[in-house]
Amino acid sequence: MVSTFQNYTRYLVIVLFALFLAACETVPNDSATSTSSTSSSTAAIEIQDGVYVGSDTIEMLAVDVPDRIFFAYDSYSLTKAAQDTLEKQAKWLKANGSATIAIEGHADERGTREYNLALGDRRANAAKDYLMTQGISSSRVTTISFGKERPVNSGSNKKAWAQNRRSVTVRTN
Repeated sequence: MVSTFQNYTRYLVIVLFALFLAACETVPNDSATSTSSTSSSTAAIEIQDGVYVGSDTIEMLAVDVPDRIFFAYDSYSLTKAAQDTLEKQAKWLKANGSATIAIEGHADERGTREYNLALGDRRANAAKDYLMTQGISSSRVTTISFGKERPVNSGSNKKAWAQNRRSVTVRTN
């Protein structure tokens, strides 16, 4: 028969093991600033206030006109950097009067499919609305949401999520 002391010892070992595992858990925090090392020993900021600010996923709509903007977690508010990019896109669209575009809205993998499709739609429309304030006709801009279905980075970490929270401007003609 097992003594009370042995039962107590087993219970204590189980509790200590559970506490050890809980202490090892990592919880993502989108509001924290993330850094990563570059090839030199200096650190480059890639995520600031939950918004991706790196350059490794940015392509160009035209020379010196980035094709995408990034959003904070669960947000469709335009940052100053996003507004600057959209102003460059508006300037390019004004110089290319026959060009039409589609703005694709995207979200990270977290959340339901339906929620992320709606969020992607709000992101694409926020970009379209800003272009309209810059004098671009709504007839030249269509929007589509892909939600979480087309990630640019398939990772499950802060950097991947920040890169996937975006809208991308694509020339349609």
